[in-house]
Amino acid sequence: MAKVLFINPRVREEDVPRHVPYGIALLASIIMEKGHKVQVYDENAWRSSDNILKEVFRADNWDVIALGGITTSYGNIKKLVKMAKYLCPDAKIVLGGGVLTSLPREIMFWLYQVDVGVVGEAFVTFPEILDMIDKGEEEFSEIPGTISFDNNGHIKMGPMRELIEDLDILPYPAWDLFPLEEIYFPNSDKLGSVEGMNAKRRLDINASYGCSLICRYCYHLGISGDMRYEENDDNDIPKVVFDEPGNYTRDIRYHSPEYIVDMIKYAYDKYNIDYIAFLDENLMTMDKFSGRTWMKAICEGFHEKGLAPKQKADGSWTGIHWDGTSHATLHTPEILKIMKEAGCSHLIYGYESFSPHVMKTVGKGATPKTNIRSFFRTLEAGIRPIPNQIFGFPNEDFESIYQNLDAWETLGIIVKPFFATPYPGSEWFSVYRKQIEEQYGDLEAFILALGDATSITAVISHNFNAVELLGLREMMVNSNIMGIQRYEKIWRENHRTINGEPSTIFVDPAKVDVAA
Repeated sequence: MAKVLFINPRVREEDVPRHVPYGIALLASIIMEKGHKVQVYDENAWRSSDNILKEVFRADNWDVIALGGITTSYGNIKKLVKMAKYLCPDAKIVLGGGVLTSLPREIMFWLYQVDVGVVGEAFVTFPEILDMIDKGEEEFSEIPGTISFDNNGHIKMGPMRELIEDLDILPYPAWDLFPLEEIYFPNSDKLGSVEGMNAKRRLDINASYGCSLICRYCYHLGISGDMRYEENDDNDIPKVVFDEPGNYTRDIRYHSPEYIVDMIKYAYDKYNIDYIAFLDENLMTMDKFSGRTWMKAICEGFHEKGLAPKQKADGSWTGIHWDGTSHATLHTPEILKIMKEAGCSHLIYGYESFSPHVMKTVGKGATPKTNIRSFFRTLEAGIRPIPNQIFGFPNEDFESIYQNLDAWETLGIIVKPFFATPYPGSEWFSVYRKQIEEQYGDLEAFILALGDATSITAVISHNFNAVELLGLREMMVNSNIMGIQRYEKIWRENHRTINGEPSTIFVDPAKVDVAA
């Protein structure tokens, strides 16, 4: 059986390590059940020197070195695969996750040290790769869901990998392989609620894979039915296609309530956790698709298993608090009340904007009215609503800025929005790829620059440039309405056309011919 070294690359280096890599933890558990020997080096947790990394790579005669992560970890992955190939020339390097799935051909070209990539879901694909390596074979393109090189150095892709339907066949994540006591539990606190900030032993779980919405800024990592293969006229390598205007597919999958509650109970008993964060894209999607039974059954299970938090006479607590994601139109007052009683402390709402004309182009199905309504409903249930917003939409303008500021005053909040970022795999990336490449001169330079959207990268706004977006957001956060109004006069003067009207050109992404 194979000796496998998993490396969890660095991500969000502006913050401390907070989240055990759920995908790697699951894959490690799956292949250990099949008899493979597994070690994990969590580079994101330790953030070590190059000398330590060299010791890790030289620690054993690894058969496989496996890495994976989201697109924003690309820079660290690039460094790691180069080092791995140099120090472990006989090991097969396997790369997966959103970083590869979003741009499989480009990533394999840039990271030519990688022997085989996993496109899409890896639960079945990665074990099959290990089986082939055990047999001394290297015809990876015979395995669905792979991308690799042939003997002539040409890229080859296996057939598309179908998603597994029954998520409950998955084992629990191998949390033991990660530095829980040293790194992750000390960084358990989460902004959002008093309970979250007081968390001392938090773990995160994924209860589902999928979301019914078509948000144009979102990328579902190829695990929500949003990925398909198409014939490519240029060569015989299939083209991996994600959301494009007017072309959306979704496969909504979720664990049974029994599986979720049993897994949390297992973690509670084994690790004495006091908090759980649901990593799901949108918990309310699952609740709606289940006929409003899924979340209720999970909450009932929390009570039955003694997981719902209860305060003891000495002021200490039993059970766990938890948080997750919600949606402005998919929740109900009834389920919010049930969630609160089962320990839900806060819910993250992707409001994105409070401007009607901006929200119509997002694809989220919400309006300013439903955003505001959900905010107060959640407060009334005793749960803190955490509003996320985005600034710099394609049709962002001064009207939308003032509408957002009005909504903040109505809600009594101030939000520091993320910048609109066209991540690979999203519809925005498909629509604006040419403009992105023009701004950076090189697509890889853009990928290397990507972060968590707190810093500005490629601009897709039709009305504002990067300097304007940075300045306007700063004035919004500081409620400097007069400053925004003064700059609007300057902006309109600078954008005047010969007929005296300001030029505010906006192209609806839904009407863009991507093929052109």
